[in-house]
Amino acid sequence: MLSRARVWSARGGRSDARRVTAGIYKAVEHPVDSEALSKAQGCLRSRCGGGGADGPPCLRHVAAGPDVRGCLGHHPLLRPHRLPHFGTAGRVATFASRTPRLLLHIPVSTDSRTQTAVDQEKKEETLEEPGERRQAAHRPRRARSQRLDASSSNEAVHLQRRLLSLSSELVTLRNHLHVGGASGGGAGAAGAASGTSSSGSQPAVPPRAPLLLPPPAPAPPLQPHHPPPPPPEARWRAGSGSGTATASACASAGVGAGAGPDVDDLIHLRGPLTEDAVVRALQARFYQNKFYTSVGPILIAMNAYTDAGNALTPGAARAQRPELARLVHDAVRHQADTGCPQAIILSGVSGSGKTYASMVLLRRLFDVAGGGPETDAFKHLAAAFTVLRSLGTAATHANSHSSRIGHFIEVQVTDGALYRTKIHCYFLDQTRVVRPPAGERNYHIFYQMLAGLTSDERSQLHLDGYTANDLRYLASSHPRRPEAEDGARFHAWKSCLGVLGIPFLDVLRVLAAVLLLGNVHFSDNAEGTAEPNGEAELVAAGSLLGVGAAALMRGLGTRCAPRAARGQARAPASAAAAAAARDALAKALYCRTVATIVRRANSLKRLGSTLGTLSSDSNESVHQDAASRRASTAGGGARGRAGARSMAALNDAVRHATDGFVGILDMFGFEDAGPSRLEHLCANLCAETMQHFYNTHVFKSSAESCREEGVTGALEVEYVDNVPCIDLVSSLRTGLLAALDVECAARNTAEQYVARIKSAHRGHPRLAEPRPPHPRRFAVRHYAGEVTYDASDFLDANRDAVPDELLAAFDTRTCEFGFATHLFGAELKALAAAGGPAGAQFRASPTAGGAAVAAGALGAAPPAPPAPAAAPSTLTQDFHTRLDNLLRTLVHARPHFVRCLRANSTETPMHFDRVTVARQVRALQILETVQLMASGYPHRMRFRAFSGRYRALWRRSASGADRESGAGCARVLRSVAAAAAPPAPASPAAVRWALGKRHVFLSEGMRQVLERMRRARRQAAAERIQAAWRAQRARAVRGARPAPPARRRPAPIAGTPPPDPADKCDPQLVKRTCSLFGLDLERPPPLPPSRAYTVANGVKLGYPQQRTVAADWDEAGVRLRVGDCVLALGAARRGHVSVQAGGRTVPVPHAVLGPPRAPRPAPPPPPAPA
Repeated sequence: MLSRARVWSARGGRSDARRVTAGIYKAVEHPVDSEALSKAQGCLRSRCGGGGADGPPCLRHVAAGPDVRGCLGHHPLLRPHRLPHFGTAGRVATFASRTPRLLLHIPVSTDSRTQTAVDQEKKEETLEEPGERRQAAHRPRRARSQRLDASSSNEAVHLQRRLLSLSSELVTLRNHLHVGGASGGGAGAAGAASGTSSSGSQPAVPPRAPLLLPPPAPAPPLQPHHPPPPPPEARWRAGSGSGTATASACASAGVGAGAGPDVDDLIHLRGPLTEDAVVRALQARFYQNKFYTSVGPILIAMNAYTDAGNALTPGAARAQRPELARLVHDAVRHQADTGCPQAIILSGVSGSGKTYASMVLLRRLFDVAGGGPETDAFKHLAAAFTVLRSLGTAATHANSHSSRIGHFIEVQVTDGALYRTKIHCYFLDQTRVVRPPAGERNYHIFYQMLAGLTSDERSQLHLDGYTANDLRYLASSHPRRPEAEDGARFHAWKSCLGVLGIPFLDVLRVLAAVLLLGNVHFSDNAEGTAEPNGEAELVAAGSLLGVGAAALMRGLGTRCAPRAARGQARAPASAAAAAAARDALAKALYCRTVATIVRRANSLKRLGSTLGTLSSDSNESVHQDAASRRASTAGGGARGRAGARSMAALNDAVRHATDGFVGILDMFGFEDAGPSRLEHLCANLCAETMQHFYNTHVFKSSAESCREEGVTGALEVEYVDNVPCIDLVSSLRTGLLAALDVECAARNTAEQYVARIKSAHRGHPRLAEPRPPHPRRFAVRHYAGEVTYDASDFLDANRDAVPDELLAAFDTRTCEFGFATHLFGAELKALAAAGGPAGAQFRASPTAGGAAVAAGALGAAPPAPPAPAAAPSTLTQDFHTRLDNLLRTLVHARPHFVRCLRANSTETPMHFDRVTVARQVRALQILETVQLMASGYPHRMRFRAFSGRYRALWRRSASGADRESGAGCARVLRSVAAAAAPPAPASPAAVRWALGKRHVFLSEGMRQVLERMRRARRQAAAERIQAAWRAQRARAVRGARPAPPARRRPAPIAGTPPPDPADKCDPQLVKRTCSLFGLDLERPPPLPPSRAYTVANGVKLGYPQQRTVAADWDEAGVRLRVGDCVLALGAARRGHVSVQAGGRTVPVPHAVLGPPRAPRPAPPPPPAPA
């Protein structure tokens, strides 16, 4: 075997050190600093020492980390903390720069083959390559060494040529060094090939935590040869067949077991726990078609782009996702056992498959607790999400099916049975309707509608002759999907509207009117007033909306001055103001149509549903949440009082909710649209908030609980806290959104807003200057990277206002389209109460608070003196309030996290890009999570809860007080730890526990051991019970005659047993609930009074009645014979009738008396003689 020292000497000694240095400086694409370069080379020479018997020290330093970081730190652009810790020494040296346009991976061979064989293979490969690649492979090494020893003035040119030669060699060796092969190189070829195409800045995060495991073992010898990998399509098709074919294809491609250990749970990874090891494990499972990996109770979902369809359709609903099904089972079981609400939270960047995973989770939830896909509730919900999918999905730079609407699906579950589902929507990207970003598309429904409409429908909607390029709102350079796919999806969309009970033609009229409004242009005439250029489009849009063209033009081109004490004044609007009103009307029509569909989807509910968690009315969406009134007023006192009332109402609703729920949260993913708009800032704030919620629940709460209860030896993971970024954006005093509200109220410009925030946050670590500098742009360093925002449209998008003069055109007296009038129902009521338009502004998005504030601003009470008009709520205020309400709901629930990753940035099926995945792994802090789960105390349980959960492991002699004490729990844990096997074969995960003051602290390994032993005990007990029952039944069958076959009882809907009443029912909670509903626990409720009538032959007969005795009866001294007539006075005790016989009143059973007879109607009188 050729040692590393011989490879070092055979390849030219120090030339490899210079090659590393040259690669670093070329990677940053920055002019070379000659002095710093000479200093770094001197450090490398001093550490190399000419190569010794133990191998080149500089290679060991590259693999180990700290020493070579000191050498690389002389250049100001290098970031030494970006060098990861590698598990396999000498395989790959990875360097990243501050401007990471190229992430260069330089492979260092540790193959057992001789250098002659390596050179021979490279020679054979280069003979097949034309031109410069062939010359670069045969370039003499001595000449390269001499060029690198030249003067520092010409060193930059020579280093550039050397890097070209090195990249040619990397391309040549890519077939031998596959990204997943065991031959070393790891990410070398992938990084060289895909690193140049990756853009965007690196996450602003501190260095990784130190290694927790012992040093790596020596690298195993490599295989002699690896054939080239199969194409992605072949791997994808192989995955659809048998598992043997998939395994063989992966093994032949070098992406099988050699790429990384195949473990279901990353806490069982053997070897050094590094970021590279995590990525390799995910890659190994990816190429085996295993896209879901666990980190303890946390699930990692990889989006392989193999299925982009609707997961709720009957065909796709049968896709097997056992990991997601297990997660749903755990959530339903926890909810049934404890009564505590459960929340499944999906997070990740845009395009990571959150929406598809949420639909699969919802499908599995119906399988577990809802009766399956054959129920009407599931069909109704599937139709609703199919409609919302087209209305809320658009093509962006990062994702061709990007969901622009956040969802929180609240499923009410009682005793393991589902009885109500509610959808809460968070609609942010409203500006896309009228102005899609450059290179992106509008919402899918517009293109599907144009592709699927028939000729008659086009004529009816005034869209004859129009294509997507002819409509201003749809004109885009983004490539289109095939027309057949759009048409098929449009027909499915129409049928789903019919399932919801919504006339599809009403919705189509609104959507067609939105498109035609975009083609209405305005220009200023000689008097400076707006005149429409597209009369035909204006008339067509007005007829579709049921409004005359004159009334619509009057609403677009006229403005009312704020109402004075004795009247109002109307003034014509300019062309710019009319165009802004046109766009505001289009946005209002679209987002209110979406909100109406959501309300209709929430209207189907089972009997018995009570309070929700986010709003008091189950038929209202989150947009009309009454709690949004907190942000509806501007100013100090009014806003504080409204916020206090909103918080009190919300807390009361959560406190008095009698039923738990299982929620599925699919919110906005992190997005870098470059330059981004206000909607992207709000979406990234939501992603930051979800990341902070994860950090708090996983890292912070674990560390604080250990400190509070005096647990020593607990691992404290160094994680990145993103609170400074959240405070920068959403602080109520100096945040970016608060400053935007101030600028909107002052009617300032975008330049003034950017100057204000830069002056207020000068020196903030999360606020950066854009590159290149721009007066209307700023940059924010988020947890997943730096994003540049363009504030040109921030002020208009934040106001989100539509004038009341325009909405007055949709009044019932002037509008003939009832659906359009329904969209603005609350605003039209406010206008009617105020006596007409008064120059006020309504919110384009449907918020109840905005309508209330506008009604107050209109001055609905004429006798009172005019009060100062309160400003309506803005887009950011409303979104921030709804986000706070969502967080309050999540705080009361038990979270289950699903961390979603995208396999590549090009949406290529079955292609794993290590650079893209590694960036997401670092941003989502998966390595820190694995460290905590493997070596820390991530779980804690109260003594009583531990005793109740693991009661099967206690001895029978243990008393109740002993079971609820820490000493008793410690005895059980000691016996389990001594008798149990590790949670997985050869797993390095720690199996340990600790006792606090009130809690038992468990490692993930110990929790898995406890759960495994509990399942084994319960399984053994169930088998023993079944054996005893079957034996008893067999003995009874042998000694008795055969009984008739009994009727089978229907199986229960839920697959989980009912909870133990002693564990679920709290006496204090029952008492508070009974007092809330006016019930008395001391006395049973009174019985309802008996009926004072009977029914015979469909005729209601009152008492008293003449009844005939049907059977002899002799009791209590009263004798009745068959055929006697008695007088029935009324109902007696249960099953008896009070009968008067022999001067006495006695209760007689119903069976003794015959049924009452209704009096026959009198025959009609004979006809009078003629």
